[in-house]
Amino acid sequence: MNWIKQIYDSFNAYKLWFLIFIATCFLFSFLAWLAYPETFKVLVGLMIVFTLAMISMSIFMIMRKQKIIEAAFQNFLLEATETNEEILCKVSPRTHWPFIRRIGSAIRSYQAELNEQVIELNEYENYIEGWVHEIKKPLSLMTLILDNRSDEMSPLVRQRMLHIREQMLGDVERILYFARLGAAHKDYIFESISLLAFCKQTIENHQPILDEAGFQIQFKGDEAEIFSDRKGLAFILEQIITNSTKHAAQNQEHPILQFETVHDEAGNQTILHIRDNGPGVFEEDLPFIFDKGFTGRRGTYTREATGMGLFLVSRMANDLAIQLDAKSELGSGLTISLLFPKVKQ
Repeated sequence: MNWIKQIYDSFNAYKLWFLIFIATCFLFSFLAWLAYPETFKVLVGLMIVFTLAMISMSIFMIMRKQKIIEAAFQNFLLEATETNEEILCKVSPRTHWPFIRRIGSAIRSYQAELNEQVIELNEYENYIEGWVHEIKKPLSLMTLILDNRSDEMSPLVRQRMLHIREQMLGDVERILYFARLGAAHKDYIFESISLLAFCKQTIENHQPILDEAGFQIQFKGDEAEIFSDRKGLAFILEQIITNSTKHAAQNQEHPILQFETVHDEAGNQTILHIRDNGPGVFEEDLPFIFDKGFTGRRGTYTREATGMGLFLVSRMANDLAIQLDAKSELGSGLTISLLFPKVKQ
């Protein structure tokens, strides 16, 4: 059926010339009838055979020419060099040459701009990764001082220093992850994880920030086994905890952060609800809290709001096949739910 379509397309492309040729044949047939009525049938038969032969030969040559043009055009699209442009011009009608050269010039211009942007992006990523590794040196020194010279500090000063260190570490992790968003290879290792125990461990790792903000931590529900990547899941929990410390602690004398596991038998899922009792999110802002750079009206009340934390959470959750859901009422806090799929081991 493909060759029938090719024949039809070839005939349709040059139908005006074919119609003129057929009309000319009819004219000569009429003249033959006037001039040679006794041999009219023989002449008309020969003319019909000649017409069909010429049309068939023309269509065959047009199809062959189209294949040559198509091959040259494919090469031109894959690599719009001046050499491929000239090859395409040679096999194309002369009337198409100005358009081909204009297209080639535009493609080469866009390709040059794209190459420059790729180089700049690679340089930016390399700079960010290098900066992250450099900033870890003073952070390591701060950790060393906090571990070895804690007796020279007052408890309040040490707690504030730990709080600042945790904030800086969180910012560094966000920058590093954002710089690697487009990486082709991501080293995830999926394994069985006890969800509540893992949440408690993550809380312990970020206790200075929570203590500084005066958070009360609550755990509800039964222990649940999920299948995920430890580093990725820790990153998600860290960003949600950081988001709560930035917002929930502002308007609450006794901020609360609650972790609750639920087994959804109908959906065959394990769900982790993370709730705070902060100011909540406006209803019109709620669908967009995972969008890049979105801070909403609530973001205007805090200098720390960048709209990047929950965006990175959504990207990591997508990589780990975790569904996200958010519910909130203004003045009643924010609940972010992580829906883990059931995996047969």
